[in-house]
Amino acid sequence: MKVPRLDWVLMVAVLALVTLGTLLVWSATSHRVDLTAGDSTAYLRKQLVNVAIGLVLMVVVLATDHRWVRIVAPLVYLGSIAGLVLVLMMGSTVNGSRSWLQLGGMSIQPSEFAKLAVVIGMALWVAERADVRHGAGPRGGGGLGDVTGMLVIAAVPAALILLQPDLGTMLVLSATVLGVVAISGAPRRWLALLAAGGVTAAVAAVAGGFLKQYQLERFLAFTNPDLDPRGAGYNVEQARIAIGSGGLTGEGLFGGSQTRAGFVPEQHTDFVFTVAGEELGLLGAGLLIALLGIVIWRALAIATRTDDVFGRLAAAGIACWFAFQAFQNIGMCLGIMPVTGVPLPFVSYGGSSMFAGMLAIGLLQNIHLRAQAAPAARLGAAPRVLVSR
Repeated sequence: MKVPRLDWVLMVAVLALVTLGTLLVWSATSHRVDLTAGDSTAYLRKQLVNVAIGLVLMVVVLATDHRWVRIVAPLVYLGSIAGLVLVLMMGSTVNGSRSWLQLGGMSIQPSEFAKLAVVIGMALWVAERADVRHGAGPRGGGGLGDVTGMLVIAAVPAALILLQPDLGTMLVLSATVLGVVAISGAPRRWLALLAAGGVTAAVAAVAGGFLKQYQLERFLAFTNPDLDPRGAGYNVEQARIAIGSGGLTGEGLFGGSQTRAGFVPEQHTDFVFTVAGEELGLLGAGLLIALLGIVIWRALAIATRTDDVFGRLAAAGIACWFAFQAFQNIGMCLGIMPVTGVPLPFVSYGGSSMFAGMLAIGLLQNIHLRAQAAPAARLGAAPRVLVSR
């Protein structure tokens, strides 16, 4: 009997990203002394703990029976909603956004887990409706009921995230939802209507004064970084200088002059890509982008190889999530996207992003193993008579 195997290309790419990210975080913080810990390795040690916890979470999901994954999916969704509500009630405000819960000595950002919760919630909705239809095939439908249900599932956490407000997560969530709806088989005209509705809502938010002043300044700085080079445009200008100074091969790990001087704010979190650009150069930054591309490619490959509706939509949704978040993060470092404060998957410092990403990788591997086991189970099963329900 053939034993199902992990997708080792995906696993190696993720481990390489995590290793490279840990080194970049160390480089970005090695010249800083954490006031609470009293040494310059505090961020490194915390990131290593984050990675270890993330790997454990990945293994747990990977080893869970696929039937339990679908059973637990609604609980994950409800748990993410509860976390977002708690943030609004008792969360901490960081950089103008109430997005964090303090649990002992650890800060948790529930909106990171909401991305995964929305993906599996939408996938489960379409899969359950496909099971009821019993004949929709691997596409799973994409009818009005499917699309409406998916939008309702996404709308609740989206509204709570907007109340924080966390525009970066909202952009990533919107792109992910649109991707899952498209892959579910929805007609193109509905996708066009959704895109138009999103643009209309964004314009209305700006015109209605729902955005805070610093958020508006960030978008204005994106359109013209020279408008306020010492204020809203400072991050983008310094990020460009750091990346540009790296050249082809970089200034060497731990040797970046801009990084050592601390000119780029939040360089170990949102702007960690600037460390790669400065210290590893075009070649090192290109390797990082290639590794992210491999993760997205393997997620899409897993989606295409499974006949299970839930697995196909979940894997494709994870690919959309990783793809847009990576594009958004790297884009804001290069000045081609507005600064919204989203982490680079598997690279930026932080527990919540690492945990959510590793849970997603565990789910991808779970779907991959299930797809391998399904043909073998069908070949080994005794003939059975099909009866109508």
